[in-house]
Amino acid sequence: MSESDGFLLAQTPASWVELAVQRIPELLVDHANCEKKAASTALALMFAYPEDRAFGTTLSRLAREELRHFEQVQRVMESLGVRFVRQRPGRYASGLRRVLGTSEPGRQLDLLITGALIEARSCERFRLLAPWLPPPLAEFYAQLERSEARHFEQYLGLARDLARQRGVDLEPRIRTLAEREAELATAPDAEFRFHSGAPLEAVA
Repeated sequence: MSESDGFLLAQTPASWVELAVQRIPELLVDHANCEKKAASTALALMFAYPEDRAFGTTLSRLAREELRHFEQVQRVMESLGVRFVRQRPGRYASGLRRVLGTSEPGRQLDLLITGALIEARSCERFRLLAPWLPPPLAEFYAQLERSEARHFEQYLGLARDLARQRGVDLEPRIRTLAEREAELATAPDAEFRFHSGAPLEAVA
């Protein structure tokens, strides 16, 4: 178990893992969309806060890696005959956005904490899925687990550095955002996505 697992306040429901293994094409489509969104999020942070050179360098490297992952997922999809489809944000992303601060200085910290939470959840789900997937997808997801753990550490490290500079206690805000993330990742969900909650049919 990595540090990212300890950052999450709830585990992914077993029913989500069972459904994901049965719906690999849909999983891959949403996964590809998530990787593209992850790259755009890192780039948006770079443009929103351009003054800190080290901050921008970390996010630039992270964005490049997310784009490589997007390309890798697309290649897997092509090998399986799965077509890419653009998707609107699911409940998870929309729900997290609704609890973000809207003004500075808190918004930047919220964005970084949320980035760490999303990467931690992705890391956990790659780890849970890998043993149940056919090769080479299993090996690919095991590799992505390690990458997401590193991205989690980068986002959390940026947040902690910024909090120290500002003399802010980060822990209460981490707790608030982590509670919301845990709810979104586990509550009954009518839609299947990479970050969706417990499948509604399994709860009924």
